[in-house]
Amino acid sequence: MNYKFYITKKKKKISIFSDITKAIPEKTLIIKNHKKKGRNNRGIITIRHRGGGHKKKYRLIDFKRLKYNIKGIVHSIEYDPNRNAKISLINYIDGIKKYILYPNNLKIGDTILSGLNAPLNIGSTLPLEKIPVGKSIHNIELIPGKGGQLVRAAGTYARILAKNNKYVIVKLPSKEIRFLNKNCFATLGKIGNENFHKYKKRKAGQIRWLGKRPIVRGTAMNPCDHPHGGGEGRTPIGRINPKTPWGKPALGIKTRKNKNKSNLYILKKY
Repeated sequence: MNYKFYITKKKKKISIFSDITKAIPEKTLIIKNHKKKGRNNRGIITIRHRGGGHKKKYRLIDFKRLKYNIKGIVHSIEYDPNRNAKISLINYIDGIKKYILYPNNLKIGDTILSGLNAPLNIGSTLPLEKIPVGKSIHNIELIPGKGGQLVRAAGTYARILAKNNKYVIVKLPSKEIRFLNKNCFATLGKIGNENFHKYKKRKAGQIRWLGKRPIVRGTAMNPCDHPHGGGEGRTPIGRINPKTPWGKPALGIKTRKNKNKSNLYILKKY
């Protein structure tokens, strides 16, 4: 699908949503989404730079794809305010409606299927052992039956590299290569809205609409507020490595535990 941009006078690229076919969401598939606003039960800020933003309701996305061997027809392509990927409304022949993540090149009227013997079409969901090597996939399960947890962002996809008796080797968008259970389900295709990273914000208010509050640099603070603070004029941070406001290492420090049990399934780290 062709993604179009509208270029403003300041040469900012913004989406004109040319691929959206329906503006009003399906009422049976939306629920109230109470925003925490980064505060605890006493109203004290526990996560900085959160708050405000436009009101939005949560769209119930079918990450499990449990409608086995029941054909679904793509009814519309819609905008989801809770994620950077688009979503598609699927009408199944038994009358049930579901939202799924919109894969690239999926068109209105196309048929999708989920199950062990589903065809190798874009949007169909199959176990990893049934998908040929080299195919692009998304919405991948980590645990069979739990629902897709990997590769759900706009423009991302993973690729199957090899198979053995029990596991499938998959290369993730982060360049990590790992083993996954062959019975885990995944959806064929690449997530749509691949040009999301090219969109530029026109003004600070657009960031506020998304529920993000202003950020102040640590070097502009006092020493009592941040490890980078203090000094006369524009001074360096005064430390070997950058720190968080609480004195912990920042910027590029790996936080994954070395004794994590799932490390056994990682062939190559990103």
